[in-house]
Amino acid sequence: MFPQAGLTDRRKFLFAAASVAGVAGSSAFAQAAEQKAPPGAFHFDVPADPTKEQGRAVAADGGYGSRSQFETEVRWRYPTPNDLTSWSMTPLDKMLGNLTPSGLHFERHHGGIPTIDPAKHSLIIHGMVDTPKKFSINDLKRLPSVTRKHFIECSGNGLTEWNKPTMKTVQGTHGLLSTSEWTGVQFATLAREIGLKEGSAWVLAEGADAAVMTRSVPMEKMLKDALIAYGQNGEALRPEQGYPLRLLLPGYEGNTHIKWLRRLEISDKPFMTREETSKYTDLLGDGKARQFSLDMDAKSVITFPSGDMKLPGAGFYNIQGFAWSGRGRIQSVDVSVDGGKTWYPARLDSVPEPICTVRFSFPWVWDGKPAVLQSRCTDETGYVQPTLKQLIAIRGSNGPFGSIYHLNAIQSWAVNEAGDVANVHA
Repeated sequence: MFPQAGLTDRRKFLFAAASVAGVAGSSAFAQAAEQKAPPGAFHFDVPADPTKEQGRAVAADGGYGSRSQFETEVRWRYPTPNDLTSWSMTPLDKMLGNLTPSGLHFERHHGGIPTIDPAKHSLIIHGMVDTPKKFSINDLKRLPSVTRKHFIECSGNGLTEWNKPTMKTVQGTHGLLSTSEWTGVQFATLAREIGLKEGSAWVLAEGADAAVMTRSVPMEKMLKDALIAYGQNGEALRPEQGYPLRLLLPGYEGNTHIKWLRRLEISDKPFMTREETSKYTDLLGDGKARQFSLDMDAKSVITFPSGDMKLPGAGFYNIQGFAWSGRGRIQSVDVSVDGGKTWYPARLDSVPEPICTVRFSFPWVWDGKPAVLQSRCTDETGYVQPTLKQLIAIRGSNGPFGSIYHLNAIQSWAVNEAGDVANVHA
């Protein structure tokens, strides 16, 4: 599985490494590098010494840190009729580690981004409760908090890919996925404060945006692990992510994680809002629809090599990607380089956590011939990520009677002899 060229003898490798380390630490090596090397000898150019110039001044008040001007990763905004309803996708192929920077977390908006003064904002909880209450932001921050790592995925992630390969890059096919560390108060803590009446079974979550986003959530889920979040990645939520409060429902489709949260109403039945009747339901092949299909199924994707990339030539490549499941931990990931004919176990490069992405990798020596790269994952419930054909057989294709949500099929990337990588259905 590994390339054979180079130092294969362990003693030769260690001797060479020690020799290079010794020479690199000497001034003679630096001087020799600046001289013109004789024909055929190894040579490299020594860059200008940055220590000979003062760095830029530090802000008097310390300021808010910024990334290097040489780091240019940005989200990509899917074309929409206006800038108040939009999707902005995370560049998954550029991510380092397992957390998404807050500034690159995907966004989905239905009515623009409201400006909310936290001093004037509150969360009201009422309905089938013993004591209706209004909580200010300070009230919530005084309560015991928890911090957890979870992904959020839009149920429309990949909706363009049901019938034919459409988006060129992994940012386009899978970019409505991000992972953050969230901080807030458990709903269960608030439930003890207000008291729930017998028969309480559903909670209506309502946002303070112009769209007044509302979703019905089963009480069982709310009491299990719902979080009223005010922190993300060590700081306050950003306005685009629901500042000053958002609902976090680990493993549920992104549309239920209501941003700019202002109200929770307790009831004995679902509220049948627009977002769970005419939208965010799964049409099946026979014309019927699945409603409240809230859990995000196990899914994985190779981020390198992926669509619109080019491999410079045959040789070793470290295939990398992400896997995740809304029902718990990822148990294993397999990789195929021949379109699913044979599968090999991949390495999990981060510790699997509940309802959190995990990084995986697989060492691959490309022989320069056409190849089709795929990954599939299995979560701790035993669920195995399906092929697109398997999924369509159950759900129907995207059309008059077919689904647009919850596409978790195996993704295929085709590599041609020139090294060009493309999105394909295999």
